[in-house]
Amino acid sequence: MHVPLIDLKAQYQQIRGEILQVFHEICEDQRFILGPQVQKIEQEIAAYLGIAHAIGVASGSDALLLSLMAIGVGPGDEVITTPYTFFATAGAISRLGARPVFVDIAPDTFNIHPGQIEAKLTKRAKAIIPVHLFGQCCEMEPILKLAQFNKVRVIEDAAQAMGATHHDRKAGTMGDLGCFSFFPTKNLGGFGDGGMIVTGDEKIARRLRLLRVHGSEERYYHLEVGCNSRLDELQAAVLRIKLNYLDLWNSARRERAQRYHQLFTDAALLSYLKLPEVIRGNSHVFHQYVLRVQQRDNLRFYLKEKGVDTEIYYPVPLHLQVCFKSLGYREGDFSEAERLAKETLALPMYPELTDEQQSYVVEQIKSFYT
Repeated sequence: MHVPLIDLKAQYQQIRGEILQVFHEICEDQRFILGPQVQKIEQEIAAYLGIAHAIGVASGSDALLLSLMAIGVGPGDEVITTPYTFFATAGAISRLGARPVFVDIAPDTFNIHPGQIEAKLTKRAKAIIPVHLFGQCCEMEPILKLAQFNKVRVIEDAAQAMGATHHDRKAGTMGDLGCFSFFPTKNLGGFGDGGMIVTGDEKIARRLRLLRVHGSEERYYHLEVGCNSRLDELQAAVLRIKLNYLDLWNSARRERAQRYHQLFTDAALLSYLKLPEVIRGNSHVFHQYVLRVQQRDNLRFYLKEKGVDTEIYYPVPLHLQVCFKSLGYREGDFSEAERLAKETLALPMYPELTDEQQSYVVEQIKSFYT
C-alpha cells in the first residue's frame, strides 16, 4: 500500500464541478487582478474569523513581510519569534534589516514558550511573532499581556492554523495582525501561492492595501515604496469554494488525529513515541500530525520502503541555518528546538485519509519497533 503524506487529488474530486464552473466564468470575464472574487474572499474570510479587515496578498511569506512593513519594522529593530518554524517567519524580519530574536519552544506543543519571551525584550523590540505551529494556537494571554506592557505589536503567524481556536478566539484574530498562507497543502489551500492578512485596525488595513500595490492608491501615483503582492482572481475563486468545506475538513482532520491516538495506544507503542498534545482551551486543526519518535531517521527510511510517506518539520532550527550565522547563535542555545529537530516525524494527514490507510501506517511503525 502507498499512503501519501497528503492527497490533494482526493480533495479536488469532491469540488471539481464547482471549480471548473467558476474558472470558466473568470476566463469569460477576463478580470484576473483584484477583481470581484478577491473582494468577496476578503469579506468572507473576515466574516469567518470575526474580524473587521482581510487583505489578500500573493503568499503567506508576503503576508508576514507586509505586516512588518505596515507597523514600521526596519533596520536596527528586533522582532521576537521562535526558531522552530518555517523559514519565512524569520526571513521576513531579516529582509527588512531587522534582527530575529529567537525564544525556545515548549516541548509539549512545539510553540514558542511564553515564559521565556520577557527576558528577550529590549528597547529595540518592535514586535512578537508567535507561530501557531502544525495547527495549534500558542498560549496567547501571556504574550498579549507582555506586548501591551512593553508597547510592542503582535503579529500572529497563523499560516498553518486557519480555523484553529484558542478559548473560542480564532487564530489570527488575537494580535494586532494575523497572517495566513493559502499554499496548496494548507487546510485552506489554493491552486498556487496566496496569502491573507487580517486586522481589526483600520489604519493598518489601509496601509496594507497601499503597500500591496507599490504604495499606490491612485494608479501611477505612489505615496511610499511598497511591493507587488496581490491575490489573484483564480486563487480567490478556489478559496471561496473551499472555505465552504473548511470546518468539515478540519473536523475530519481531528477525527483522524484521534484515530491515530487510539491506534498507537492499542498497539502499545507509547513507550517508543510521543503523541501530539492539545492544550486546554484549544481546538487543534492538525495541519500536520507530528510525533516525537525514537530512531527517527531509521524509522522514516523503513516507512518509505513500506510505502508510507513522511516528512520532517523541521530538520534544522532557524538559529542554526547558515544564512543566520551572523546573528551569533550556537548549537545548544535553544535545546528544545534542537531536540525536536532530531525527533519529530509528520505522518500522513488529510481529511480523506482512510481507516485502512491509518491502520497500515500504525502497523508498519509497530513492525519497526517490535
